[in-house]
Amino acid sequence: MKFNPNVIECASAPIAEAWSWVNDPTSGRLIDMCQAVPGHLPAQSLLDHLAELIKQGKGTTYTDICGISALREALADNINHRYQAHINAEDLMITAGCNQAFCSVIDTLCATGDEVIIPLPCYFNHEMWLSARGVKTQFLPFNTQTAIPDHNLVAPLINSKTRAIVLVTPNNPTGAIYSQECIAVFHQIAKQHNIALIIDETYRDFSDGTVPPHTLFQSSDWSDNFIHLYSFSKVFSLTGYRTGAVAASAEFFDQMKKVQDCTAISAPHVGQLAALYGLQNLDNWKADKAQQLQERAIAIKAAFQHPELKYRLISAGAYFAYVEHPFKKPSREVVKRLIQEFEIVTLPGSYFGAEQDNFIRFAFANIDQNRFDEVIERLIKSQKTLQ
Repeated sequence: MKFNPNVIECASAPIAEAWSWVNDPTSGRLIDMCQAVPGHLPAQSLLDHLAELIKQGKGTTYTDICGISALREALADNINHRYQAHINAEDLMITAGCNQAFCSVIDTLCATGDEVIIPLPCYFNHEMWLSARGVKTQFLPFNTQTAIPDHNLVAPLINSKTRAIVLVTPNNPTGAIYSQECIAVFHQIAKQHNIALIIDETYRDFSDGTVPPHTLFQSSDWSDNFIHLYSFSKVFSLTGYRTGAVAASAEFFDQMKKVQDCTAISAPHVGQLAALYGLQNLDNWKADKAQQLQERAIAIKAAFQHPELKYRLISAGAYFAYVEHPFKKPSREVVKRLIQEFEIVTLPGSYFGAEQDNFIRFAFANIDQNRFDEVIERLIKSQKTLQ
């Protein structure tokens, strides 16, 4: 039988390939900085709450396509507090993780042959989905000094087939956090050209919580061109429960419901119950974990200042550090040898879009910062053998 050529041409799943290079997954020396996963279990109170609900037989049925009403109301309250806004539960749809949120949004907006603009480096699953759906990715060049996309480079990429600009902030893979001003400019460009600005804010709970990440929700017409993606996976350590969300207009959801009904029908019920408990009960727990991650980001920035280190840190934040390696070799070869010879599991920059072979992504959320010095020591040793 024949396969979809778009899927054949799509890149393979990066995490699985990187782990295939590991000689001994049980090695006590292995430092896992590969996948963006929390380094801690969910709050015990959440686990106890879910256990009781499951014993009662709850969480086994479909929910409404848009999700549990109570969860949407709680998330609306959360967004209103975080962004100083006034959105409603009707502005939200719960999805099977933020990956499905992105996929469903793209399927609602784009037909085969349409185009989407994404800054480099990009989250690999975004590019993979666009490729599999026959949607062309137009890349904004990478700013190797700040990791912040340059809005001045957007206009030449926009044409009659352009459907959206996609931003991820805090960014995966760079960890960079885009300013309110940066986001506002990109939103203005989207409005001028009547295209969507999609912002994936999966990691927004690990940035400064004292100011809104942006002010887009504060406008009465925010949903005309803005689509917000969110995830409960990282903030409440629920990666396996697959629970995310989309904020958009009622008109948009009228169409997106068709996509949802043909894929997930509804997000996993038990995951929605877990997310609801988290929003209603775990503010202090969430703040504590966010503080730990912010301290870890500071620590890894300090670690990369080692005078003997030739690897250059481009940016770091949330879960990630994006690093320029010092070798005249493809990043895939560099990472494979870092894994096999120095037992540091990372991802090559080539997974994150065009012209990224000089870079490596380090995910630091699931290792303790007391191992950062050990990481640096191994990287310094690699400088002698990987030349």
